[in-house]
Amino acid sequence: MAYLIDSDVFIQAKNLHYGFDFCPAFWTWLVNANVGSRAFSIEKVGTELLAGADDLSDWAAARGPGFFLPADNAVLAALARVSQWATAQQYEPVAVNTFFQVADYWLVGHALAHGHTVVTHEVPLGFNEADQDSQCLRRPWHFVCHAI
Repeated sequence: MAYLIDSDVFIQAKNLHYGFDFCPAFWTWLVNANVGSRAFSIEKVGTELLAGADDLSDWAAARGPGFFLPADNAVLAALARVSQWATAQQYEPVAVNTFFQVADYWLVGHALAHGHTVVTHEVPLGFNEADQDSQCLRRPWHFVCHAI
């Protein structure tokens, strides 16, 4: 089984505990895990990281499509299933539309298509039906991995 890494993992690693100057071994470990087909991310995450114009964007640019996987036909088919699930839930329409436009949607599609595990720092918030402003109605990403 391989792991697909969300952008927040890279960003928090760079900003908090595993800065490039403080802990280069973490970044070497990621590269080695990728070479061993154990850790990847996706093209959409790579694009998010490249927008940072910093050490992390330089690191991401050096990885290329072997690390940041492009979508294939299996991913495109899985996205239909993810879309169907997201639109059938009680999420606010703006939340669903946003979900379809960000890397999270593609990350779930990749994981579903290829049996990978998503690695992220995001956690689902509790659902309180009495609270119509509940964050979970605005964050499909938090539940889709468990639902399909």
